[in-house]
Parts: sequence; C-alpha cells; structure tokens
Amino acid sequence: MPTPYGSRGGLAFGAEELRVLRRALALALHPSPATADDVQDCLRLAASLDEATRESARLRAFLVADLGRYRAALPGTAAGYLALLEEALGAGYRPQPDDLAALRALRGNPTAAALLRHCERVRLTALPGGLASAGQQQEREQPQKKPEERPSAPHPAPNPSPEPAPAPGTPPDPAARAHARRGLPRRKPATPPGQHLAAG
Repeated sequence: MPTPYGSRGGLAFGAEELRVLRRALALALHPSPATADDVQDCLRLAASLDEATRESARLRAFLVADLGRYRAALPGTAAGYLALLEEALGAGYRPQPDDLAALRALRGNPTAAALLRHCERVRLTALPGGLASAGQQQEREQPQKKPEERPSAPHPAPNPSPEPAPAPGTPPDPAARAHARRGLPRRKPATPPGQHLAAG
C-alpha cells in the first residue's frame, strides 16, 4: 500500500506497487486486452491510493492542530512554532491572521522576520487578482479623507444708494427699464416737447 511521505502530500510506493503502476501506464499508452490479474491489481492500487490520500490529509490536519497549540503557548515555544509553521507552509497551509500577529510579536527573531515576510506575500497573492487586488483592498481599508471645503465667493454688497423713485404722475420710461435689465447705465429721459416753450 502506498504510504504518505511527510505532510506535503507526497506518497511512497513499494516495488510491487510500482510494477502495477507501470503496467497500468503501458495499457493506457498502448491499449491491449488486459488480463483479469492486471485489472484486479489496478483496482487494488487505486483503492490504496485513495486510502493514502486520506491518510495524508489526516497528517496535515494534525500538523495544523499542533501549530495552533504551539502558537497558543508562545513565546516559550517560539522555536517549535516557527519550525511547524515552516513545515505547514510547505504543505500548502495558508497563514491565518493569528499567525501574522504571532510573527510580528517575534519580529526580533530573524527566522520569524523572514517567515513574516513570506506569509504576507502568500496572503497577498492568495487574493483574487493577486497583488493588484491587495493594493485596492488596502486603499479601501484606509479611512477616506473628506474633501477640503473651499471658501465661498463673497456675495456682492447691495447698492447703498438706490435710485430715487420717480415723481408722482411721471410715466415710467420703457427705455430705462430695458437698460436696467441689461445692466447698462440708465439714460436721462428726453425732455417732452412743449416744456421748452413753457420754460421760454
């Protein structure tokens, strides 16, 4: 039966298992009628591979559990924790926030500092989109600055000397109203004919 080789998902094969594996590959590359013994050997090897894969998963689970126990006992277990973390990372383990916090607390240790840099890279590249998404996520996590308020332009001061109201009985001047709407200076109304004669 193949046996797990370490916690990295490797498998160790015996001589008989390798013979069956070579025979299965030969049948796959050059199809030919397989004997009943060949079929039984291939089925047994497939079942053994499934069992070895399950055993390898159990070993990885034990490794992660040990890592949690060593992490909880820090800083007294720093040497064992760092060794287990390095082994777990080699087996495909993704560092958790607790691991990053523990490594930051052990930053004075050169091994911990190197593992911290490696774990930060692993976590960043594990995000969808890689490092670019990581940078966008960091920007989203940073508090957004409020836009600076610009001073409003001062309102024009009202004209302190309004124009005198026309004398009672004087008809309004349409030209003066039109010039006032366009912002043009008001022209002096022309003297009505007949007043020159009265003045003379």
